[in-house]
Amino acid sequence: MKLPDATTLLLERNDDVLHITLNRPESRNAMNLIMLEELRALLAAAGKDRSLRAIVLRGAGGHFCAGGDIKDMATARRDDQAGQARINRSFGRLLEEAAAQPQVLISVLEGAVLGGGLGLASVSDIGICLANCRFGLPETSLGVIPAQIAPFVVRRIGLTHTRRLALTAARFDGIEALHLGLVHFSEPDVPALEQRLASSIGQVLRCAPQANRRTKALLLASSEQPLEDVLDQAADLFAEAVTGKEAAEGTLAFVQKRKPGWAP
Repeated sequence: MKLPDATTLLLERNDDVLHITLNRPESRNAMNLIMLEELRALLAAAGKDRSLRAIVLRGAGGHFCAGGDIKDMATARRDDQAGQARINRSFGRLLEEAAAQPQVLISVLEGAVLGGGLGLASVSDIGICLANCRFGLPETSLGVIPAQIAPFVVRRIGLTHTRRLALTAARFDGIEALHLGLVHFSEPDVPALEQRLASSIGQVLRCAPQANRRTKALLLASSEQPLEDVLDQAADLFAEAVTGKEAAEGTLAFVQKRKPGWAP
């Protein structure tokens, strides 16, 4: 599938893995409206590609994302409140869509991971950071609020920690991010970061593609729907999976002591 063109993103596809790099290094990859819309369009197109199994999201120039573009925020003040709300809500839709992305979403975090950047990190399936990253929710120190970001951070690290971080605009490093559960791995240097990324991709590719898609959908539903509804849905998904081609190949490969066809 052909992916849409982008002026603020760098794209590289390696077989079943799509690498997306936020590319506004002059602003530490702060997200403007163009980047927001380009990223939403790209994720939507990628979600329809059933041959794509993982998406790696990172930033250019030694930073992940310093949050929203302050210049865009200043321009938005000229709009009425309804216009400002529409702009703000569009970022929340990006986070919703990224959280529900059918592929495994891996965030690779360096340098600044602030505001909206922290929001993006919060919706990834696998988070890998450098220990010297600088995380934070600085919105209240600018006189605004982390409106679309806060619910996703609460889901990631819990209400108690989010309250402290949002109400103090405190900065913290990758080691604390690991302790909070915001990321899964904190690495001391770039070579270790890249090695962890390669290892994580390898682990993802050992899993059956459609089984991963169904499992991710089930896990997301489990946090939003009543338990009985989730279990009913899970039974249907299991029946669909166990009678499908992947289960047949997976069990045969196990018996024959070989890798299944989808594994590298």
